[in-house]
Formats: sequence, C-alpha cells, structure tokens
Amino acid sequence: MSTYKKEDPRSIRTKEMFKKAVLELLSEGEKTSSLTVQKVAKAAKLNRTTFYLHYHDIQELVGQLTQEIMEGISVQILSLIDATDLSEKQQLTKLLDNLYSHREYLLILFDNDDFEEKLFIFIQQLVMKRRENSEQVLPENYVTIDIKTASLIGVIMWWIRKGLHFSSDYIANQIYLLYKS
Repeated sequence: MSTYKKEDPRSIRTKEMFKKAVLELLSEGEKTSSLTVQKVAKAAKLNRTTFYLHYHDIQELVGQLTQEIMEGISVQILSLIDATDLSEKQQLTKLLDNLYSHREYLLILFDNDDFEEKLFIFIQQLVMKRRENSEQVLPENYVTIDIKTASLIGVIMWWIRKGLHFSSDYIANQIYLLYKS
C-alpha cells in the first residue's frame, strides 16, 4: 500500500506564486541576501502566515527554486551527454540554446556559487564523455578537462551576462575556433 499523498492544487499554486514573486524581485535588482518574507509575500499578494505554512524561511524557498531550475537544465545537459548522433559543434550549439532558453533564471543563479559548481560538473561530464567517445588519441599536452570546462563556463557566463546579442551558433563557432586553433 502506497503512502504517497498528492499535494493540494491550492498549495501548489500558492508555492508557485511565491517562487514567481522571488524571481520578479531578483530580476528587479533585489539581492538574495536582502529578500525578506515580508517583501516576497507582498510581491506575491499573499501574507506572511501563508508563507510560513509552506516554507521555513527565505533560504528554503530560494533553495527549492534553484534546485528546480537546476533539475530542468540538468535534464537537458544529461541528454546531450548521451547524444552520439551530434557533432561536437552541434552539441555545443544545442547546449547554448538550452541555456539561452533559461537566461532570465541563469542571470539570477550565476550569483549563487552552488549553481556555478553544479553547472561546472555537468559541463565537465559532457567534456569527459566527448573525449571518451573520441576515436583519436589525444596528445599529452592537450588541455585538461578541468581547464577546458572552466573556460567554457567563463565564456558561457560572459555570453549570458553581456553577449546575448550573439547567437548560440555564433558563440559555438567561436568556442570551436578557440579549441581548434
């Protein structure tokens, strides 16, 4: 017999209102450290008592929100890790397209060290899998996986923060040229 209890739709809706309020406040320039229950509840057009029915504190809400966004991105990245039918350049373009579709959230999450570390791990797995699938023997002086991953994260973070006027295909080509020269 299953003890799983389905969550009340009203509770789900209320949590979504709080999450949306946090994202709105952060996109307006509010810092995560200055978020308060009062500010979030007001932005959600709900009250503090309702907030505390669903969350212990702001950190729990922000943590859940970050986790949900990371799960969505990780599903997309993990599907790329197993994609053997795409060239390296196509895989990179698809990764950038996926990140572009989450750009509003990424701008907020880049301020969170935990997020950058998780993104690093996912991209590192992608680079390792590509190398494992490579048929060519890599020279000893080839760039290490950590260095390549760190430079990819740096380019991606710059692109999301300041270079969105460039297409994902253009950035993929630039990254490809960077490693092929």
